[in-house]
Amino acid sequence: MTFVLARRAFAVAALSLLSAELLAGPAFAHGPSRQKVVEKIEIDAPAAKVWEIIGNFQDMSWHPAVAKVEGTGGNAVDAKRKLTLTSGGVIDESLTKYDAEGKSMSYKIDAVDVKVLPVNNYSSTISVKDEGGKSVVEWKGAFYRGFMNNDPPPELSDEAAVMAVTNVYASGLAALKSKAEGK
Repeated sequence: MTFVLARRAFAVAALSLLSAELLAGPAFAHGPSRQKVVEKIEIDAPAAKVWEIIGNFQDMSWHPAVAKVEGTGGNAVDAKRKLTLTSGGVIDESLTKYDAEGKSMSYKIDAVDVKVLPVNNYSSTISVKDEGGKSVVEWKGAFYRGFMNNDPPPELSDEAAVMAVTNVYASGLAALKSKAEGK
């Protein structure tokens, strides 16, 4: 009989420890969560004209923050580009998908100093859709904040990362609209 009681006591103790771990587990933060930004703009120009401006992975002269682009591989998957920003910062990127007919390209950041753009593991897609002679350009990205551990400093927080990417997209799309509409 004592063996049965000992076994039950062991089972109760094990279940108690397991439940304590399960209840205490959520108290420990798990680090950053993936953030997403989507910006869209309507442009009073045909999709083909807009794609002509943004459809070359090796050319970002349409974006006001980009001073220079150096790259290799053209528009082939795995093509590389190095963006030198007007601020002096540098971002290295790779093309992951390219669909000229569908007017869409996807890319990822291979290397960036978080002081330049406070993100990690960034990937993005920019696409142009025809809307009855006008265009809708959608630029969307997913990424983690610049500080990958718990308790990030404010400049490397989720909010800072979302704000920085939103600003990149909004300023780029506004400049693209001006260029495509000839303003």
